[in-house]
Amino acid sequence: MVKKKKPVKRVKKKSKENSIVRVSTGINSLDSLTEKGFEKNSTNLIIGDSGAGKTIFATQFLISGIKKNEKCLYINFEEKKKEFYLNMKRMGFNLKQFEDNGKFFFLEYTPEKVKKMLEEGGGIIESLILRKKINRVVIDSMTSFGLLFENELEKRESLLDLFNMLKKWDCTTLLTYEGKGSIDNKITPHLLELEADSTIRLYFVRGTNKQKRYLEILKMRGTKHSPFVHEFNLTNKGIVLKKRPVRKKLNISD
Repeated sequence: MVKKKKPVKRVKKKSKENSIVRVSTGINSLDSLTEKGFEKNSTNLIIGDSGAGKTIFATQFLISGIKKNEKCLYINFEEKKKEFYLNMKRMGFNLKQFEDNGKFFFLEYTPEKVKKMLEEGGGIIESLILRKKINRVVIDSMTSFGLLFENELEKRESLLDLFNMLKKWDCTTLLTYEGKGSIDNKITPHLLELEADSTIRLYFVRGTNKQKRYLEILKMRGTKHSPFVHEFNLTNKGIVLKKRPVRKKLNISD
């Protein structure tokens, strides 16, 4: 009697999606549009006009990490710590509490200090990140950083140095850049977009009767993401995307 051979079990190959470790954006409705968030240790760019919600996005991103017992660093070029904490508390984010628990660190940093950090190869910021084992970093905003340099070549070299440094630190980073919906033609913002692993634009449309805000994912390397524009609201819980994308054509490019 011939024994029947047992069927050979096929081993399923792990898909690229499953092999990539994801980090929440801090916005649940956005995570569902991006295969569960940013890639871990990636550098991500948020572009938007003043009032569009960049700082709130950045803060939500860090708080999401804190809730997962991660340590987070916010580097702010333009706002004093006391003022920043007060503004975020109005939005429902008690950053002082997270700071007291040793999970949140805030640096009032001038762009000049960051320039010096690059010249030193890391400086105080690198020391803090390594010593405290920081997982997530926000730099707000790169607009101020770009104003430091007299010529575009120097800007380009410094930005490339910064991106290389961010990769070396093994942190998931979010950079903000203040600009109109359609990014200008200078080398700096274009280089930011080119080097960033993902780019998200926030639009702030000021109408006669009502202000509206929209979000668009321009790119996210290695990630299937929504191709649509999504309207969102700023609430006491931060950014909340509306359930349905905007299907009609909107004049939000300028």
